[in-house]
Amino acid sequence: MSTPFILGVNYWPRRKAMGWWKNFEAGEVHADFALIAELGMKVVRIFLLWEDFQPTPDSVDPLRLQHLHTVADIAARNGLTLDVTFFTGHMSGPNWAPGWLLGEPSDPTNFHNLHVVSHGKIVNRAYRSPYHDPIAHAAARLLITTVVGALHNHPGIGIWNLGNEPDLFAWPRDAAHGQAWVREMTQLIKSIDTVHPVACGLHADSLFRDNHLRVPDIYAETDLAVMHSYPMYVSWMRNPLDPDYVPFTCAVVSALCGKPTLMEEFGGCTAPPGAPSQVWNWQAYGKPRTQFMASEEDLADYYAAVLPKLVEVGATGAMLWCFADYSSDLWNEPPCDEARHERFFGMVRPDGTLKPHALVIKQFAATNPVVIPATRPVTLDCSVSEFYADPSVHMKRLFAEFAGANRLK
Repeated sequence: MSTPFILGVNYWPRRKAMGWWKNFEAGEVHADFALIAELGMKVVRIFLLWEDFQPTPDSVDPLRLQHLHTVADIAARNGLTLDVTFFTGHMSGPNWAPGWLLGEPSDPTNFHNLHVVSHGKIVNRAYRSPYHDPIAHAAARLLITTVVGALHNHPGIGIWNLGNEPDLFAWPRDAAHGQAWVREMTQLIKSIDTVHPVACGLHADSLFRDNHLRVPDIYAETDLAVMHSYPMYVSWMRNPLDPDYVPFTCAVVSALCGKPTLMEEFGGCTAPPGAPSQVWNWQAYGKPRTQFMASEEDLADYYAAVLPKLVEVGATGAMLWCFADYSSDLWNEPPCDEARHERFFGMVRPDGTLKPHALVIKQFAATNPVVIPATRPVTLDCSVSEFYADPSVHMKRLFAEFAGANRLK
């Protein structure tokens, strides 16, 4: 029996963004999830902003838990399931840390290159390591135990996820500690819920350097292998919408861990409706920022090219980043105030109308795609240790082979 190729979307509401849980409204979720289902998608990835769900390290907010239950109810009524992501964490540029995690870094391997947001404001503070700090460790166990315990039998649950791009939030001291943390949290979930799969939402950073969250180690512990990747952030891409890059990263993950891979996040930010693809320049977080902004039509063509290529590499599905552009009311708040391009990643415009690529998704869904054995795999010609000794060099070399060396600029 064929396994359906998963289609889904990463979700924040267009009028709330990361303020969703603080200003929860069930009505907008009803409308948004109905639209997602109408477009043929089956999975909605949501994010438990850590400070919202754990205002203190030894408590889980009961109102947030109730709202999460409501979201699961709405998902089930629309024939959808949720990819529930814990410990968020990194999100849309900055890192969002609960106040109780702030302090001087206890570990020099903490990832502090990104700005930190706490209680809705950028703060000039570091945070302690979620892998090594005992308070953070106990808090993580409490959040998992509470949420999974409350919802593991709910028909709206599809996947439990151990983080959104944790490789951009903090790094363990070494690979052994990274794997051990994922093993412990996965086994904790499995002790409560033996049915739903566990994932960990790694970013392509884990393919380009050894951040001690190594793909083969992490996905040896979880049920699912996933990846998040965007060609416009890679300097040596042939163009910012190179359709080979996203399937290539899926194929590399599968080559490293031996599992088929879900492309859990991919997409692009768009220029205003009717405008051509262009490059924006501005000051973000006190530094010059250059960002490619695709025309809505070019992004639709990109999705149309990428989706069948993901099937070719044996991927298990594709999830868009993200559901909606954000209302201009949010443009003075993190992350939209500094990361201006984050305002425009949606398949839905701020007024609720659909961008062209939403219809591409609907048309692709109507073909009832299924998972197939990879017809276009990546084959590693080195050991995992050799790969992680210089991963960026191996990635560029492997991409040249995957896409065709004569086509690589």
